[in-house]
Amino acid sequence: MEVNRGREADIVAMTNREYTREDGTRVRIRRSTRRRTGASYVWVDGVLQITIPSAASRGQEAAITELVIQKAQRIRTTQPTRGDQDLLDRARELSNTYLGGQAHPTSVRWVGNQHSRWGSATVTEGSIRLSDRLKGLPQWVVDGVLIHELCHLVTPGHGHDEEFRTWLRRYPRHAEAKAFLDGVDWVRHSAPEAQRRSARTESTSSP
Repeated sequence: MEVNRGREADIVAMTNREYTREDGTRVRIRRSTRRRTGASYVWVDGVLQITIPSAASRGQEAAITELVIQKAQRIRTTQPTRGDQDLLDRARELSNTYLGGQAHPTSVRWVGNQHSRWGSATVTEGSIRLSDRLKGLPQWVVDGVLIHELCHLVTPGHGHDEEFRTWLRRYPRHAEAKAFLDGVDWVRHSAPEAQRRSARTESTSSP
């Protein structure tokens, strides 16, 4: 029985871990029983979170994560972050494409103080702010947030009522973008709790 408990402790300790590489990249490793092969990754608040199969050995983990890190960094460096003027141009393009040009944004900029929302708009000014947590995410996801805020400019004072949702549905990937961001938020909030559970379990398993 002691051998089994030790094995369980080893598995728990390997479930979630986070570290910083020499180049400054913060990496979080998560093991999933649902994943049988390969790996997936997502940037969460500047941390590269990599999900690998729960059965992977330490050696396999090292090999998989190194390949994923190289790929993620390569993609990130070849896709420069849009500046504020680029965001404004994109917002106007989206308005013309999906909203019949009815939204008239005057400015769109990145901000670093929006930790509980992805975007916000000041209707009276026509200004939009995007959380810098969106940087590095797929463009269609960023577009989904832009469309959301543009719809507020089209329907001022309507909140998220049916008219607002009707405009929002004009963007064909709005539901997909929301699901993607819900997943990012879930990971962001669940990972620290999983690490705390892991630490507590490991502590109670120690002699």
